[in-house]
Amino acid sequence: MGRAFEYRKARMFKRWDHMAKTFTRIGKDITLAVKEGTDDPATNARLRVLIQNARAANMPKDTVDRAIKRASERDQADYKEMVYEGYGPHGIAILVESTTDNPTRTVANVRSYFNKLGGSLGTMGMLDFLFDRKCIFKIANSGQDVEELELELIDYGAEEVFLDEETDQINVYGEFTSFGSLQSYFEENNIEIAEADFERIPKDTKKLSEEETAEVEKLIERIEEDDDVQRVYHTMG
Repeated sequence: MGRAFEYRKARMFKRWDHMAKTFTRIGKDITLAVKEGTDDPATNARLRVLIQNARAANMPKDTVDRAIKRASERDQADYKEMVYEGYGPHGIAILVESTTDNPTRTVANVRSYFNKLGGSLGTMGMLDFLFDRKCIFKIANSGQDVEELELELIDYGAEEVFLDEETDQINVYGEFTSFGSLQSYFEENNIEIAEADFERIPKDTKKLSEEETAEVEKLIERIEEDDDVQRVYHTMG
């Protein structure tokens, strides 16, 4: 067992950790979607998209079914969506989205990560203006004319439409509030949604040196390891 084996093993465990984190995030999103709507994908548009996201992440069907069933049970934990904002090392703004059944625990953990790794947690809303909140759809490329599709989707809230040559999927960005209208358009026109989500895109970014970047990444990675954390956004360029 040489260094090559150890390297492959480390990469394998990292991939498994990423998959587990992704499955946990989608599972919590499913719980919130069911709590806010129904457990029937036919009548719950958000749940339909999340099931598709689960497929894209190779999440086993029985795992998805269990998540939906658990969300329907009365004794299921009452999750809340919480957003935490602060500054990391070198003035990098960091915004943390979490889904938690214990906000007191989560904010204490997030604050400790900031404090231990050269940052400081601020008050809610202090950094929100630094990010644009968008919805994003990744749809199947079936030979559509991307420019014509963009003109069509503008009426439904799309702001940017382009072909991702790496995945051969068409990416559609729109305002946060346009999620429902865009989803309806795709479904009504039998356009396959490969994946859909929300993103916070920084309005401006800050370039750091390699050493400074490593310091910020250490903090971000530590935050992302927390089971309550769903997504982390930052202004590092």
